[in-house]
Amino acid sequence: MSAFPSSNALILIAVMPDRRDLEIARLLGWYRIPLRFAPKVIDVDYLAFYQTGSFGEEARWQIATFAKVHGHELTTRRELFRDEPDHARSNEEYYKIQIGPLQILETPIVSTSWRRLTFLYTTGDLFCTARTINDLVVHSEERDILWKSLRERAMHGNDGQYQANDLPEIALDPGLLAMLGDLGKMAEVREPYQDE
Repeated sequence: MSAFPSSNALILIAVMPDRRDLEIARLLGWYRIPLRFAPKVIDVDYLAFYQTGSFGEEARWQIATFAKVHGHELTTRRELFRDEPDHARSNEEYYKIQIGPLQILETPIVSTSWRRLTFLYTTGDLFCTARTINDLVVHSEERDILWKSLRERAMHGNDGQYQANDLPEIALDPGLLAMLGDLGKMAEVREPYQDE
């Protein structure tokens, strides 16, 4: 693997539904998230991909790859898959997240108990030392750091022009607070999206 994310990097663990999606990420350099299932903040430094049961006995229920995020845009499924114009969800909106080359972990981060995972925020520090999915869960002292990072990114949007000290006070989103309050349980019970 080339380089791990820095310790203060914001990482979004995202479900990789099948090998086709992994090939799209590897060859075309993008990953898609249906808008209706998207987490509150997608302006992250890296995506790490949780492989579902469709990857087979040897590769399922683990994170084996990650990639640096270069940007994102809102588009439709029809624009993403022009060869499928009649798909039932062709008019639905998706985030198309531009990513760099896939990096392969020397030792995958495995799931010892979780089987269903959609999205999970973590830090570069936790990602670099994790052996299991449970190791990625942000606990008390890191939670303040993660919340500040998510809040800053939610406030600045795509322009990148902001000063952390100048951020206005905002109303706290109950959904985001629930995720921060108990990341493990929320990730465990949410159903992964199925696009096909």
